[in-house]
Amino acid sequence: MLRLDSSSREQPTIWETVLPPEFFQMNEELTRVDKLLDDDRFFAPFRERFGTCIGRPTTAVATYLRMMYLKRRYQLGYEVLVKEVKDSIMWRRFCHLSLSERVPDSTTLIKLTHKYGEETVRAVNEALVLKLKEGKVVRGKKLRIDTTVVESDIHYPTDTGLLSDGVRVVTRVASRLKKLIPGVGSQFVRHTRKVKKIYLSLMKVMKARTGNDDSVLKKARNELVKITESVIANGRAVQTELGLLEKKSALVGQLARQLGEWIEATGQVVQQTKEVIRGNRHLPRRLVSLFDTDARPIKRGKSRADTEFGRKVLIGETDHGIITTYEVLAENPADVTLLKTVVRVHRRLFRKRLKAVAGDRGFYSQANEDWLRDSGVRQVSIPARGKIGQERRSYQKQSWFKRLQRFRAGVEARISLLKRRFGLRRSLIRGSTGTDISVGHGIFAHNLWQAQRI
Repeated sequence: MLRLDSSSREQPTIWETVLPPEFFQMNEELTRVDKLLDDDRFFAPFRERFGTCIGRPTTAVATYLRMMYLKRRYQLGYEVLVKEVKDSIMWRRFCHLSLSERVPDSTTLIKLTHKYGEETVRAVNEALVLKLKEGKVVRGKKLRIDTTVVESDIHYPTDTGLLSDGVRVVTRVASRLKKLIPGVGSQFVRHTRKVKKIYLSLMKVMKARTGNDDSVLKKARNELVKITESVIANGRAVQTELGLLEKKSALVGQLARQLGEWIEATGQVVQQTKEVIRGNRHLPRRLVSLFDTDARPIKRGKSRADTEFGRKVLIGETDHGIITTYEVLAENPADVTLLKTVVRVHRRLFRKRLKAVAGDRGFYSQANEDWLRDSGVRQVSIPARGKIGQERRSYQKQSWFKRLQRFRAGVEARISLLKRRFGLRRSLIRGSTGTDISVGHGIFAHNLWQAQRI
């Protein structure tokens, strides 16, 4: 049963009547954030999707939103967050928890985060933006846009590293199945120690290598490929044995699905490693992680920028530093194809108030500029790419164009702030859906923090 707010707010507890009131006072930031969140519109997305009246009462939505704000605001893990809320009377007060109430467990918060999903987080973000618009805190007349990369929680991908990961996970699942079902996987041979030995010896060679001789690397790759193919064959034999079973428990069925997923991903790693050995290094759908198969290598358009492995995120920011739109993108589309998406979402929230759009030259095309003007945007400040003529140079030297470019530069600092203080540097939730949830919570916490400042 969905519970929206804590029942402890209805009447004071015995502790509130005995202890001095100074014990329960919150600082200015938490007081303002609590006032912002004290609005029924933030409960609407949860009520529409999870408004059931049967079953055990859930953790109050008001408590969940406030705990997630504290988590992102102070960059805490779930277990540390629970511990800090337990130990702080002020944080308990902020989270609408009395001294006699139990703080939600860390596993409960993790399950609720996955259960509510990315759509609910996006709806809560839009509710906050609309609340700020109705309160005339932001007007939405100006929009600056940019893209960034949110990294996945994976190690740096190498062919040998991915092969060793594949051997390890396939062997781990097969070993669990052997313990659960006697007789299944009796022919499965563990190669993890051998693979680890080859991998560690290869790392020593790579650190000491000074020339261009790749013979040791090629030999190690070929050996690892042969071992991995043997492990995949043994894993498929285990799958065949599982298919002959008449009855399987839920745990066995889950492990069988995991084994199939790992075998498929490891097989893809073997194929792409063989292509690299042949000399083909241009693989369009190269797998960079077994644990996050949708993560992509993204090279940002900055000089000396390293390749990042994760997902591209589109961000649209309006006046006073409030982020109105965000989108976790598949693959690595060009910025020029993303401008219409962010402008349409912003206009849906602010109707016809948009008067100026600013972006870097990656968003420029004559078609985009014409589309913005036809849509009613008076000032379009996006520098043209390449060599420009005298007419375009004069256009870009106008005072309003330069002023909007200075306004655009602020989005770079905003992205840096999101990465440093609100967890957008790396997503600790796997998959595209997990990244969407992680980015949504980070932006929601940032908007709350920024709103209470202004």
